[in-house]
Amino acid sequence: MKLDPKTDLKLERVIDVPRELVWECWTTPEHIKHFFMPRPHSVKTCEIDLRVGGKFNTVFDIDGNEIPNQGVYLEIIEGKKLVFTDTYSEDWKPAENPFMTAILLLEDAGEGATKYTAIARHRTAETRQQHEDMGFFEGWGTVVDQLVEYANSLKAK
Repeated sequence: MKLDPKTDLKLERVIDVPRELVWECWTTPEHIKHFFMPRPHSVKTCEIDLRVGGKFNTVFDIDGNEIPNQGVYLEIIEGKKLVFTDTYSEDWKPAENPFMTAILLLEDAGEGATKYTAIARHRTAETRQQHEDMGFFEGWGTVVDQLVEYANSLKAK
């Protein structure tokens, strides 16, 4: 995949969680609540309709403020790739102020490990810079750490 450094941000890590479990965590509403927002913030609700055009809606709790996020899936390759955006909501309704399109790529990286790549694509260089300044690398890195912690707790059960 060709990235544009002017508008795209990319975080890549190898994590000690099987790809199938990472996929399950990213595609199950109850699991999303445990890792998708850096603590102490949280995901209050999550709705997933896992199909192209299906909804990926969340409500974040940030310092007691509820922040709704509506989006849709643009591409799904089972176990390997999720692409979602806030540019549209369900039924392809255009958003008033879209922020980004997210691409999650998962590849096997040895026994029980996953190469995890998260890409945030933005419409403009200014929006990309705003996202980086907001703490993209720290925030999305924390999400990965929380995902690993949560997924490993599921493996232990």
